[in-house]
Amino acid sequence: MDSVVDISWLTLGLFSSLLIIPFSISRYYQLKLSKEIAVSVGRMALQLILVGAYLEYLFKLNSLAINVIWIIVMTLIGASAITSKAKLPRAKLMLPVVTGLFVALIPMLGIIALGVIKPTPFYHAQYLIPLAGMLLGNSMSGNIVALQNFFRAFEARKAEYEAAISLGASPSYATLPFVRDAIARSVAPTLATMATTGLVTLPGMMTGQILGGASPMVAIKYQIMIMIAIFVTMSLSVALSLKLSVHSCISRYGRVLVNVVHDDAI
Repeated sequence: MDSVVDISWLTLGLFSSLLIIPFSISRYYQLKLSKEIAVSVGRMALQLILVGAYLEYLFKLNSLAINVIWIIVMTLIGASAITSKAKLPRAKLMLPVVTGLFVALIPMLGIIALGVIKPTPFYHAQYLIPLAGMLLGNSMSGNIVALQNFFRAFEARKAEYEAAISLGASPSYATLPFVRDAIARSVAPTLATMATTGLVTLPGMMTGQILGGASPMVAIKYQIMIMIAIFVTMSLSVALSLKLSVHSCISRYGRVLVNVVHDDAI
């Protein structure tokens, strides 16, 4: 297999001119998204360039302490983004979400590093950091969907919840139907992706490895591993976040201490 083909900055800049298409669509339909598109693309490019430079240094340094600190920072930023995007109060939900992400992520990374890939050393940044990023990124989307659906259920199914509480049910029991529905909705996109992977889509990790010169069969094995890891990590993090949110955001008498900020665009 050939080594990966580099892309010149000039070529990348010319390719970026294709962004005129979404800009034109926004203008034609008066979506008023031009500024948001420009800011999002600009931030993405700047952040990736800075992270790319940092990761090159991180890979050379390859320190266990630095890798752990970086993963903790990634987890904290991810949890903050989840509460922000879900339009929920950070003060009440930050700890449940961080705990859910961290408890689900760390054992999975350990299993992959020590039992599957087995890099030398086991904390090799070239494997640990990208894997953590993929697992956290997918867990973020699952947690956003789960938390939004969970807390909005208190309004959509208010009578059902209040009836359960009035009959003496504990908050955990009264919210169980909401938790079930939130988990089911959060994992549905990943289940759909897994069911069509290979037939409809060629996932990013597999495509990246093939473009990087890896054998298609090696890339497929890595992709199967990461898809299972993503699904397990997301499922566990969502379940833990919701369980801890019930204890953090609902009083012992069943009063909900969190209000969802309504945003029809979400």
